[in-house]
Amino acid sequence: MQSKTNLMYDVKITAIRKADYKDLQGLYENPIEHTCDVLEGQEWVSRGGEMPEGMCESAWGSMREFVEALARGEGDFYDGWMRNPYSAMISCNDGFRPVSFLLERV
Repeated sequence: MQSKTNLMYDVKITAIRKADYKDLQGLYENPIEHTCDVLEGQEWVSRGGEMPEGMCESAWGSMREFVEALARGEGDFYDGWMRNPYSAMISCNDGFRPVSFLLERV
């Protein structure tokens, strides 16, 4: 039997909302051919705190510490920020088309 200290939880990652700030893109962004492929409602599962296959590396960089903490069984970030203490709402760091992700320990 695995000891409680080694138990790692899976963490479900769901893309909840994707914004698209065309005004900011027009003012500040150089034209690019490829933008974010994430779709609202898309889901991944992190096993053992690892980046799921197909996850955007930039988005992962924004959420990694929270996913790892949830995988270890930690929660209650910022003293009651989320209704579910074993969850977090994290946005990727793209200021032109940010995606909000719900992270949930499962």
